[in-house]
Amino acid sequence: MDGVHDLGGLDGFGPIEHTESEPMFAEEWERRTFRLMIGAIGSLGGPGGKFRHSIERMDPAHYLSSPYYEHWLTGVTTLVVEAGMTTREELDRRAGGQFPLSRPDRGVLPADLASRTTPSFAIGDTVRVRERHPHGHTRAPRYVQGRRGTIVRVDEAAEFDDIEAHGGGSVTDPLYSVRFTSRELWGEAGTDGDVVHIDLFERYLQEA
Repeated sequence: MDGVHDLGGLDGFGPIEHTESEPMFAEEWERRTFRLMIGAIGSLGGPGGKFRHSIERMDPAHYLSSPYYEHWLTGVTTLVVEAGMTTREELDRRAGGQFPLSRPDRGVLPADLASRTTPSFAIGDTVRVRERHPHGHTRAPRYVQGRRGTIVRVDEAAEFDDIEAHGGGSVTDPLYSVRFTSRELWGEAGTDGDVVHIDLFERYLQEA
């Protein structure tokens, strides 16, 4: 989904903050959130696109103003409410106030739900990423859509997140590592010789 979470290649957000020897959990609530996610997602049938999309559905202002593990907490609690494992009212009561949840899932399943396993492209092929902006989940970053790249690795077919995220079940699609030059992605802002490798499903690609 084209949303506030897809920040790759966008200007205006400043440098990425980095802490040397950063701990996995800076505070105890983050560790508890991780445990909650593992337990809840196990009960709901695995992480995959559904969990990622629950985070993508966060209110933009909440997403940008909250830390990493709060994204996890919001996403997983949204899923357990939607699955009927708890209620919004129960969360509000325990939190002592309004507990923010993600917005409803409005994604639409594609017409083609057939699994694919045999790759159509090979190493060395030049491909272009389709320009598609679905209302639901996608693993194709906005900044590569419409750009040309080269297949450098062919992986085994994997579960296509765009379908799994919206209840379409396990549908597989060939997966590739595609190399893009920074000039192709960002024009004059790119640097000669620099490249970016991105894993992309075949359904995102077309012949260049």
